[in-house]
Amino acid sequence: MSQGFTLRTFKGEDLNRVMAINFECLPENYSSSFYRELFSRFPETFVVAEADGEIQGYIMCRVERGFSKLRNLSPARLLHVVSIAVREPYRRKGIAKALMLETMKRGPASYEATECYLEVRVGNEPAVKLYEGLGFTKTKRNYGYYLDGEDAWVMSLSIGGKGKLQ
Repeated sequence: MSQGFTLRTFKGEDLNRVMAINFECLPENYSSSFYRELFSRFPETFVVAEADGEIQGYIMCRVERGFSKLRNLSPARLLHVVSIAVREPYRRKGIAKALMLETMKRGPASYEATECYLEVRVGNEPAVKLYEGLGFTKTKRNYGYYLDGEDAWVMSLSIGGKGKLQ
């Protein structure tokens, strides 16, 4: 890529680096078995971004059967963005956007996902603006969602299917 980073599918040997980025960037941390399980079930939507010879960001998702966040009570295959993080020195370079776009292509292609959703801290304005710029809408506010008591926006976007991201 001309932007100075490349995207690729996560590999098992990336686990320690991804966990370190998660710990560095986010207050919500996961066990190594959680990462391994998501990768084993949904490898195509676990993507890393490399720059300067190292992984500098990642996104991991799962696919769920459930009800649409956009169309009340319609069944859907939901691409749930579980975690996305980019190290501070590499932010504002398009990496998070590229990770989102890549998984929103892979979700429908690999797992027949029809909708993407995520939770984001209401106070994380840069992330909210990124997701809105990608076409996501705020569909719900989860009060006290995070361990520290902060609320989360649930943000959703239709993907795949007719006229959507492919």
